[in-house]
Amino acid sequence: MTDDRTSNFTDEPATQNTGGMTAAQAGQDTSFFGHPKGLATLFFTEMWERFSFYGMRGILILFMTAPIATGGLGFAVPKAAAIYGLYAAFVYLLALPGGWLADKVVGQRNAVLYGGILIAAGQFALVINSVNSFYLGLVLLVLGVGLLKPNVSTMVGELYAEQQGARRDAAFSIFYMGINIGALVAPLVAGYLGEKISWRLGFAAAGVGMLAGLAQYLITGRNLGDAGILKGEREERVRGARQFGLGLLVVFVILAALIGLNNSGAISISIQAVAAAGGYLIFGIMVLYFTYMMVFGGLNGVERKRVVVIFILFIFSAVFWSGFEQAGSSLNLVAERLTSRVAFGWQIPASWFQSVNPIFIVLLAPVFAWLWVALGKREPSSPAKFTAGLFLMAAGFMVLSLATAHASEGHRISPMWLVLTYFLHTSGELSLSPVGLSVVTKLAPRRMVGQMMGIWFMSISLGELIAGLLAGLFTQVAPTILFRNVALYGAIAGLVLAFLIKPIRKLMSGVH
Repeated sequence: MTDDRTSNFTDEPATQNTGGMTAAQAGQDTSFFGHPKGLATLFFTEMWERFSFYGMRGILILFMTAPIATGGLGFAVPKAAAIYGLYAAFVYLLALPGGWLADKVVGQRNAVLYGGILIAAGQFALVINSVNSFYLGLVLLVLGVGLLKPNVSTMVGELYAEQQGARRDAAFSIFYMGINIGALVAPLVAGYLGEKISWRLGFAAAGVGMLAGLAQYLITGRNLGDAGILKGEREERVRGARQFGLGLLVVFVILAALIGLNNSGAISISIQAVAAAGGYLIFGIMVLYFTYMMVFGGLNGVERKRVVVIFILFIFSAVFWSGFEQAGSSLNLVAERLTSRVAFGWQIPASWFQSVNPIFIVLLAPVFAWLWVALGKREPSSPAKFTAGLFLMAAGFMVLSLATAHASEGHRISPMWLVLTYFLHTSGELSLSPVGLSVVTKLAPRRMVGQMMGIWFMSISLGELIAGLLAGLFTQVAPTILFRNVALYGAIAGLVLAFLIKPIRKLMSGVH
């Protein structure tokens, strides 16, 4: 038998690379908190990937806006925020082709491995003192996360047989804790190293974290059984690879043409313009997709009504994320420039505030889960929970608007204002995010759940782009006015959705 540590990541039949153990057999194991050892493999892979992602994210905009003399890039805030928004948006957008590539060509097992390698390479590219290397690093990170993120979650589900629904749900709860552990610890480590010692060292720490995740993934991969192994025919994989290669070539040619035209002076393209165009493109794709589904999707009357609901909630989801996802951009700048961070004579790194959201997630997620069950028949409907999420997001920005009214370098605000904002935003996230995922699985036609879920993630991508553009106004508009306007924008969206709750519930045709 070949070495299991490497042979696990091939597309040969499972009996040749997993000790003869199928995913279903692996799922009978109970050695990891009553779950299979394979869950531990995926738990720690995701934990380290999130450590890498949130470690880099916590210092990204601070690094871009830091003066060149201090090791930063010296970018203006509008440019840095647009880059941040594009990066975050493409992370979600590329989950779609990442999932397709795994399904058709390489399998989830290899997709996670290749994604982790790209992520580590991207983090270490950021360590190099070069603007070109910085952009290359972002591209590698986007590609890597797009490959790894959707497919590691898919493998969690594959560890359990269809009749093990309760165990599968519990497994995802444990898996979700791994995400939040990584997100909580990452800013503390990478943030300290980046802000206090060297920005490059912060990125290196994120890269080392991903290497740790890859190492344990390879070493313990045998515990996954045949989960994530592509079982399609070779001809299908070759056909999928050709289709993917053709699509990649088209994208490359378009990008090369645009870069060439920009460098020649024929056209002038700014990062902010690219971000704005990206927003219109995503929205346009979404409208075309839903229009196509309504006209040519072969939907019956009930399905059409439910797809309309997904379309409506898509829009309000994008509004929510356009506020919430300013955590890594404008709220990070508030922490750095306007918040009092000295405790016992030591200045707390601004990026440490990025750990507040995962702390509240860990504390509040069980509370919200208990609350919905405890309310029983009085539990709010899905659109009502969406409405609450929008109002909580708006309330968080109103708090920050009031707090920053008289803030300046000489008069900094208490850190508790930021903590309160994150508390409100996390409560909004827990009211809206898991509900959105759940409602799509309930409303989408059975034969279209996968593609509808992919479209749903585009709402987050659109929100990320808008968040970056809004954060770009941080130095152009007084923060108190910027945050007040975002609060009003969120509250108006909440009011509109509140008036739509009853009509939406009728369209949902009995789904709560």
